[in-house]
This record gives sequence, C-alpha cells and structure tokens, in this order.
Amino acid sequence: MAVIGTLRPSCMCLLQQLRPLAAFQPSFLSTWSSSRMGFPALKFNTSVSPRKIFITRAARSESKGVSLGFKAPDFMLPEPLTGKTWSLQDFEAYPALLVMFICNHCPFVKHLKKDIVKLSKYYMKKGLAVVAISSNSVATHPQDGPEFMAEEAKLYGYPFPYLYDESQAVAHDFGAVCTPEFFLFKKDGRRPYELVYHGQFDDSRPSKNVPITGRDLSLAIDSVLSGQQVPLAQKPSVGCSIKWHPEEQL
Repeated sequence: MAVIGTLRPSCMCLLQQLRPLAAFQPSFLSTWSSSRMGFPALKFNTSVSPRKIFITRAARSESKGVSLGFKAPDFMLPEPLTGKTWSLQDFEAYPALLVMFICNHCPFVKHLKKDIVKLSKYYMKKGLAVVAISSNSVATHPQDGPEFMAEEAKLYGYPFPYLYDESQAVAHDFGAVCTPEFFLFKKDGRRPYELVYHGQFDDSRPSKNVPITGRDLSLAIDSVLSGQQVPLAQKPSVGCSIKWHPEEQL
C-alpha cells in the first residue's frame, strides 16, 4: 500500500544526492594524475556504543568568523588511505596552500567533488599545495569514518592527502564550520602562511540549476600564484554543518 506524505525540509538535502552533476568541463581541466605509495593502514577508534542512539538532522551552514590575514594553524593528522601522517611543515616549500574541509556524505560536497579534483590537479601542477580534512564525528556519521575516507580518496583519485581529524581539534583551530569550506593561504618567503581567501567554490549548489565552474576559488588561486591581490569581496562557502561529537552539543 502506498504511503503519501510530505517530505520534511530536513530530508530534502538527501534527495539532492540523486541529482546528477551538471555536464560541465571547467577551464582548469587537466590530464595530470598522481600516484601513491602503499603504507600500512592505521587503526582508528571508530566504535560507537550500541546503547547510545543519536538523532541528527542535516543542517545548512556557511563559512564565517575567520579574518583574512589569519595565520595557518599547525596540524598533524593521519591519511587513512596511505597511513602517512601529515603536518603543516610538509607544505612549507609551496607559495600557496589550499586547505579544504570536506566529508563523504554531504550533498554539497558530493555536488562539487569531481570538479574539486579537477581544479586541484590543474593548480597543483602550477605550484599550489592542497590538503583536505574531514572532521565529522563517526558517532553520528559513521560513513565519514577513516575506512570510508580511504575508499573515497581511491575511488575519486584524490591527488591531495585526505586527512582524518578524529579529535576535531584542527577544525576548531581553523574555525571551520561547514563542508565544503575553503581556506586559501599564501606564503611570502619564510613568513608563515596567511589567509587570503575564505569563500565559495562558485555559485553552484545542489538545489540550483547553475553550472559548476569553480570561478570564485580559481580566480583567487590565480591571483595568489601570479602575485596579485586577491579581491576582498568574497562570498561565503555554503554547505552542511560539521558534525561535532555529541558531547560537544550538550
């Protein structure tokens, strides 16, 4: 027997996963690909007590609260795919660094995922360092856990390390609040990385019939790599809120 009802707004973001990506070939397409060395897999604490039941709702959020000029915080995080541990010092030789907070399940990330890979491959050839971080709690979203992160990175051919912030301390240090969220830093000589762009990928959203171009982020990267000033007018990134550990929300 069919059941007729009205979808609640909190369920709408799940339907967006069924929408196909817009057929778009951005200007930053590249045939560049990376290879990875094999490392033993790390073991993470992803167990969730069966006695606890967490009810979560998808929440839309946008990047905010971080001022340009902000110094990039240090971090030391594991990469589930390779078992390697990465820190900020691993990127010191690069003139610019893009730090992205993403995850596996978010419809906003899924909408852009393939084009994030294309953009990253293109600009990594030009000297940009790129790293992605997932800080979501596996207590509420086990599909964002390290084992699934490794599968995701392999499936989509991530050319950048995809790191697991199990404690969520790095997300707090950066002031990250949503996925996807983009932090573009530039480096002058021996000076520390400074934030020059904290905005959106482009105007495309899962619920909008707007082509994915990567325009906003690519223009900022072009400006940094060419030594030009990054425009101060920046639209915030919009996405799913980071899923904090349940005890942090009490």
